[in-house]
Amino acid sequence: MKNCVFCKITKGEISSYKVYEDEKFLAFLDINPRNPGHTLVIPKEHFRWVWDVPYLGEYFEVVGKIANAIRGAMKTDWVVSLILGEEVPHAHIWLVPRFEGDGHGSSIVLSNIKKIPDEEMAKIAQKIKEEIRN
Repeated sequence: MKNCVFCKITKGEISSYKVYEDEKFLAFLDINPRNPGHTLVIPKEHFRWVWDVPYLGEYFEVVGKIANAIRGAMKTDWVVSLILGEEVPHAHIWLVPRFEGDGHGSSIVLSNIKKIPDEEMAKIAQKIKEEIRN
């Protein structure tokens, strides 16, 4: 899709804080994170909805691998996943680590966006990458 922001990230036309990449999938930090470590996992091929991805099992295996890496990197056992699909018309799964007192209460508050400096985003991405390698 020509104007899809996630397709542009996949092609390297827009920079991102990548945490994982293989031949089919890409995972990167959300630029409007609900918490530090908030990661988006997308198929590189453009599909409108998660449920349109023909290799859904592989997709969720990658999501699980990344969620576990986030747990280790962010020192939390609480990583929630969300599949919304409304804000960007490209299949994506949110992985949001939760922390005690993170301002979300009992569920993620979508408007509770954290401002995280670029330097800190780079450090978080590196920590998650290291956990994936282990």
